[in-house]
Amino acid sequence: MWIPDGDLALEISRRVSRHAWFEAARSGKVSSVKSRNGHSATRRTVIVAGVANIVVGLAKLAAGIISGSSAMLAEAAHSAADTLNQVFLLTSLRQAERPADDDHQFGHGQERYFWALLAAFGIFIAGAGFSIFEGLLSLTRSHSESPLAAYVTLGVAFVAEGTSFVRAFWQVRGEAGGLSEEVLGHVKSSPDITVKVNLFEDGAAVVGLVLAALGVGLGQLTGSSVWDGAASIAIGVLLVVVAIKLGMDSRDLLIGRAAGSEVQQLIREEIESQPGVDALLELRTMHMGPDNLIVAARVALNDEMGADQTEDLADEIDSRLSEKLPLQLNVFIDPTQTRQTRQTRQPGAGRSPDLDTTGTRAAP
Repeated sequence: MWIPDGDLALEISRRVSRHAWFEAARSGKVSSVKSRNGHSATRRTVIVAGVANIVVGLAKLAAGIISGSSAMLAEAAHSAADTLNQVFLLTSLRQAERPADDDHQFGHGQERYFWALLAAFGIFIAGAGFSIFEGLLSLTRSHSESPLAAYVTLGVAFVAEGTSFVRAFWQVRGEAGGLSEEVLGHVKSSPDITVKVNLFEDGAAVVGLVLAALGVGLGQLTGSSVWDGAASIAIGVLLVVVAIKLGMDSRDLLIGRAAGSEVQQLIREEIESQPGVDALLELRTMHMGPDNLIVAARVALNDEMGADQTEDLADEIDSRLSEKLPLQLNVFIDPTQTRQTRQTRQPGAGRSPDLDTTGTRAAP
C-alpha cells in the first residue's frame, strides 16, 4: 500500500494540474465546435434585433416629427440605443472568439461581459435619459398631433420588435430545455449575457410600444399632452430598470460567477463516480465567459493509486466532463491520499501545499 510523502504528493498535484491544463486546451476542439454553434445562434439573434431596430427606429423618428408625439420620439431614442447595443454585442462575440494567449491564458470569454456592461450604459444614457428629458419637456408645452402616422408606425414597429423578441425568446427556451430548466430560471442563472441583453431589450421594446400607444391614444381622446409626456417618462423609467438589471448581471459575471447548482452537481457526481476517488473534498468553479468554465477539485484518492494512475484519472475526469457539458473546460485536480487525509484531519490540516487558507491555488 503506497502512500507518497509530502514532496512526492506535491509533485503529483503539479503534474496532474499541468497535464489537465494542456489536455483541456487539446480537448477544447470538441467544446469549441459547440461554442461556435452557440455563437452562430446568438449572432443571428443579435443581427435580427439590430436590423429590426434600425428600420423601426427610422420609422419612429419620422412619425415622432410628423405627429409631434414625445412618446414616439422617446421610442426613436430607445431604438437608437438598442441599435448601438447590437453593435456592442456583435463586437463582444468577435472579441470573445480570439484564442488564448500568454496574457490571457484562459481565453477572452469575459469580453462578452464587458461589452454587455457598455450596452447597459447605452440603454441608461441614450435611451432612458432622452426619454425622461423629452417627457418632461412635453409636460410644459402644448402641441397639436396628427396621430395617424404614429399609429401606423406603432403597428409596423410592434410586428418587427415582436419578431425580434420571439427570436430571442425561442433561443432562450431552447437553451433552457436543453438544461431541463424553466425559462425564467434559465434567464436568471445563464452566463450568456448577450442573449439576456437581447431578450430584455426586445421585451422592453414591446412594452415601450404599448406605453407609447397608450400615450398617443389617451392624448387624442383627452386633448391633453400630459398623457404623451407621461408615456415618454414611463418608457424612460422602464429603460432605467432594464439598464440597472443588465448592469448588475454584467458586474456579477465580471467579478467571477460560479457554475449553476445543476452543473456543479453534475461535476461532483462525475468526479465521485471515478474509480480510485474516495471523496471529493472541495469543488470550486468559475465562468471565464459563457462557454468557458474553470473547475478546481481537491479529491481524496485511494491509498493504492500512484502518480501515473492519478494522472490518468485527471484525463478521464476531463474527458467525461467535456462530453457532458457544452463548455470549454479547464479542469484542475489536486489529489491527496485518503489515509493521509484521515491522519491529518484537524483545523488547517489536510490541505495541499499548493492551496491557501481559502482553498484557492497559491501563486508559486
